[in-house]
Amino acid sequence: MKFRVGQGFDFHPLRAGRPLILAGVEVPFELGLSGHSDADLAAHAMANAILGALGEGDLGRHFSDQDPRHKDANSIGLLKQVWALACERGWQLINADLTIFAQAPRLAPYVPAMRTRLAEALEIAPELLNVKVSSPEALGALGRGEGMAAAAIVLLAAS
Repeated sequence: MKFRVGQGFDFHPLRAGRPLILAGVEVPFELGLSGHSDADLAAHAMANAILGALGEGDLGRHFSDQDPRHKDANSIGLLKQVWALACERGWQLINADLTIFAQAPRLAPYVPAMRTRLAEALEIAPELLNVKVSSPEALGALGRGEGMAAAAIVLLAAS
């Protein structure tokens, strides 16, 4: 059997006046992530991991932030398009792991919904996907609450 591993990483600054969307779930918070799309860095990290496994560059290569068609784009929709590309090429997801790094707000209560939403987007059973959160423990820009980051890894197999 043929396997491929991909890893993805994304980060965005926080700012007022935007909703906080993580893994397709709107999280109540006074700040949101700033970006050209909805800035859902969890979906971006997952999409980048899949693109990495496919050898297809990164999300920016496929959905340029210079293209006005992607302004305020739903990142779960972008992830679905990336996953469709993988499926067209005959790949299936064996498992995926995602970590979101944030000082605030407390994200643990939203992890089950995030896992469900990502699993739906990838058309997989939730057991194949792990979502976890980690605090930067007040270190650096993330620890000061200036932004958030996410890292993902996927294992694909030729179907």
